[in-house]
Amino acid sequence: MGFVWILAAVVVVGVMVGGSYGFPEEDLVVKLPGQPEVKFRQYAGYVDVDLKAGRSLFYYFVEAENDPDHKPLTLWLNGGPGCSSIGGGAFTELGPFFPRGDGRSLRRNSKSWNKASNLLFVESPAGVGWSYSNTSSDYTCGDMSTAMDMHMFMMEWYKKFPTFKTRALFLTGESYAGHYIPQLAVALLDHNEHSKEFKFNIKGVAIGNPLLRLDRDTPAPYEFFWSHGMISDEIGLAIMNECDFEDYTFASPHNVSRACNDAISEANEIVGEYINNYDVILDVCYPSIVEQELRLRKMATKISVGVDVCMSYERRFYFNLPEVQKALHANRTHLPYSWSMCSGVLDYNQTDGNIDILPLLKRIIQNQIPVWIFSGDQDSVVPLIGSRTLVRELAHDMHFKITVPYGAWFHRGQVGGWQTEYGNLLTFATVRGAAHMVPYAQPSRALHLFSNFVGGRRLPNTTRPSIDE
Repeated sequence: MGFVWILAAVVVVGVMVGGSYGFPEEDLVVKLPGQPEVKFRQYAGYVDVDLKAGRSLFYYFVEAENDPDHKPLTLWLNGGPGCSSIGGGAFTELGPFFPRGDGRSLRRNSKSWNKASNLLFVESPAGVGWSYSNTSSDYTCGDMSTAMDMHMFMMEWYKKFPTFKTRALFLTGESYAGHYIPQLAVALLDHNEHSKEFKFNIKGVAIGNPLLRLDRDTPAPYEFFWSHGMISDEIGLAIMNECDFEDYTFASPHNVSRACNDAISEANEIVGEYINNYDVILDVCYPSIVEQELRLRKMATKISVGVDVCMSYERRFYFNLPEVQKALHANRTHLPYSWSMCSGVLDYNQTDGNIDILPLLKRIIQNQIPVWIFSGDQDSVVPLIGSRTLVRELAHDMHFKITVPYGAWFHRGQVGGWQTEYGNLLTFATVRGAAHMVPYAQPSRALHLFSNFVGGRRLPNTTRPSIDE
């Protein structure tokens, strides 16, 4: 009897070691090539979402840096549609590691969001990154199928990581995740309404520079160009006068007049290709030079305003190393194409970009789930100009009063951005000096914003020192 008790104790200790109960040992990432030493654990692998079709989504999971058993779970999705959450969120923005300039090793991200939460990144839908299907027609997909697959993914992922079933869940992302995240949230709320057993414990939704509604998000880049001196008065006025964005469609030719298309084309030509539209204050990286440097084992890093603007090329080189894919348990079917940030095989339904997301956000908020929309203020692709207006319109539709007046929020004694809150549930915040990819350009401010979000706190607006002499 004593021996059986001791054996049982040994088994329990064995599965609990490191603070994780029953996590899949086969998905444990022992160490990535060129990775600095860390104390937290990483897991990566596949979750089957349709066995009959052979459709599987690839994930990367990082434990919180400290006390992971008492930290929430945060899902992050990048947009596109069709771009990689692992290449974007995990290894360029908010994950624990960034690629080094040699393309063969990693460096620590001291402002990783795993300081505040456990992090889960998913390549979604199938056809993105290392996610795949054995049924080629699955690569023709859209918002509805993507949300359904992510719902199934979460159900199956919880079977691999059962201790997270009751843990607080935060749903986050950026850009076209303005569609992915609200649609997934509504799918999980539908599940909760019909399930008599397991229910998702959704505690918040946060989306950066999100596509929410075309009639506001489409004219915003041209307002941004004009306000930043990137196009002339004449072109700005031509777009304002000739374009009816209420009829704008996501897919080309956008259902606008020829005069409008001509004005937009001229604006884009004037802005030119030597500007990074995702962060207009950053210099551009020259890919042909960088790729040659990486092949020759030279450092490819190019710093602009404190940011490595060539990180995306360093990342692509790193992820296509066979030893990296092996360490991540990735590419198990030996895909006939190399890893890339955005999919070349996906045929995504372009009309889905026309969907108005505000009614979905309204339903989420009606379930007493806080929603934060945050915007890097140097992004010209989905600028704050459109997002701020849409949040205000949503608040008006919900008859919300202003609970935090529009004003600066602070981080380390400096302005981190501006914010306002409606009805104690809907927050709009800018991040000063940030890109479309907010954590990429402003990692410290982004972590501060995220930590307050998952901590259920408002952004601090009184922690500022006096500037009086």
